Amino acid sequence: MSDIEIAQQATMRPIIALAKEHYDIDAEHLDPHGHYKAKLSLEYINSLANKTDGKLILVTAISPTPAGEGKTTTTVGLGDAMNRMGKKTIMCLREPSLGPCFGVKGGAAGGGYAQVVPMEDINLHFTGDFHAIGVAHNLLSALIDNHINHGNSLDIDPRRIQWKRVVDMNDRALRNIVVGMGGAANGYLREDGYDIVVASEVMAILCLATNRADLKKRLGRIIIAYKSDRITPVYASDLNAQGAMAALLKDAINPNLVQTLENNIAIIHGGPFANIAHGCNTVTATKTALKLADYVVTEAGFGADLGAEKFIDIKCRMSGLTPSAVVLVATIRALKFHGGVAKDDLNQENLAALKQGFVNLERHYHNITQHYGLPCVVCINHFTFDSDAEIALLQQQCATIGATCIVSKHWANGGAGAEDLAQSIIEVVDNREPGFTYVYDENLSLWEKIEAIATKLYGATGVTASAKVKAQLAEWNTDYGQFPICMAKTQMSFSTNPNAKGAPSGHTLEIRELKLANGAGFIVAIAGDIMTMPGLPKVPAAERIDIDDNGKITGLF
Repeated sequence: MSDIEIAQQATMRPIIALAKEHYDIDAEHLDPHGHYKAKLSLEYINSLANKTDGKLILVTAISPTPAGEGKTTTTVGLGDAMNRMGKKTIMCLREPSLGPCFGVKGGAAGGGYAQVVPMEDINLHFTGDFHAIGVAHNLLSALIDNHINHGNSLDIDPRRIQWKRVVDMNDRALRNIVVGMGGAANGYLREDGYDIVVASEVMAILCLATNRADLKKRLGRIIIAYKSDRITPVYASDLNAQGAMAALLKDAINPNLVQTLENNIAIIHGGPFANIAHGCNTVTATKTALKLADYVVTEAGFGADLGAEKFIDIKCRMSGLTPSAVVLVATIRALKFHGGVAKDDLNQENLAALKQGFVNLERHYHNITQHYGLPCVVCINHFTFDSDAEIALLQQQCATIGATCIVSKHWANGGAGAEDLAQSIIEVVDNREPGFTYVYDENLSLWEKIEAIATKLYGATGVTASAKVKAQLAEWNTDYGQFPICMAKTQMSFSTNPNAKGAPSGHTLEIRELKLANGAGFIVAIAGDIMTMPGLPKVPAAERIDIDDNGKITGLF
């Protein structure tokens, strides 16, 4: 059966009853959205402050390929397995964006028998969080143009407006637009553009805010433009926008509770992409789960060079979270792709390509253990086409670098198929004190932070940038030098060339553009050709999605 068919046959239980049964959460603390999903109140979350934290396990992956790696599927399968073994475990995931759901990547609710449900709801609108984020963002856009239209007392330079509009859809035609056309009655004529919602600074702010007061403070710090002197920033608070924006996010700030196919609780909240944003679910969701459960399994977007690095250097740095271990997800198919095999031939046994592609896994493992300072278990996310010889070779290769390597069949067998993985992880986290190291010291200059990421993690020999970019970094060092770096880079390679498979080395990382996310509290460094508004493929996933007269959705995956 397809993922959606499996999900539609699931026996779900009312989320209110599950929350009470598993974590003694009374119904009064939950805002149900139907029978199977609910928001958890901040007031209840605040009541957990004195509880002891559980242990945090991060699931990451090798560099992604069209063959798929199964990071979310592994997170769900591992959490289900730990619960089967009597370990009180919650999974924390990101919310899917509609862009990839209707584009090429598909949804983000797991797969096979390791899924979160209701799958269609989670992938389509869910509890309205992304809508609220988009409206809050676009309210600020409207306020900017309205202020200019009514006299521009703040002396905003329309050529130096930093704040675009957003929509939660892949729509390349909106990347660059002109607003204010049609005469003076329609505002000030100027160039503008759209980003996808997951690239919005409001998304990043929601994911990093610790409470409503922090949310409002961060929203007020957003730099929307510069004055005509080209130096003085204009903030969202100068337009008194933060209160209304926070009001629109009143419910979105509350984490969402759902369940797995095995009726275990999962929290899904927030969803920035890791190639153009910081790629982690909300701090609130993760911290809440740590208070409720003995173990929390969470994931960070794309490969360990992006999502995991930002989890460590941005999310953990800002929130004080301390992970205990990492699961590095790989598939034999993906490693063969990194070894040069075409997508259509990945189901054929190819030991030579597998061995050649192993260098990608090896570098990610090295980064995790040496530069993040965390123990790592390699999970082979099993596919039915994997041969015994390929599995044996991959385990042998892992042994040569000292890595524990577990074959996991959670896609086919749910939690029961991931018990070996769960046992291995439990042995690690129960026998060490939580701890890790950052990739760079916060006191380094912004340029040195970028260099550290590029040379330590990407295998680059150095970093280059235009004189304008270097001058901008030097200028920002005075006021924002303590900020971490959020690298915007292709997820497909360690380099900025998405076609450079394996573990390329000796390349130079070019920083093409910078963005100051003052509310979120980091600097976005755009490396190579990376889009903050994706486009649809020639045959988008939307073409196969349908709904029948009974309301049953098909084609979603």
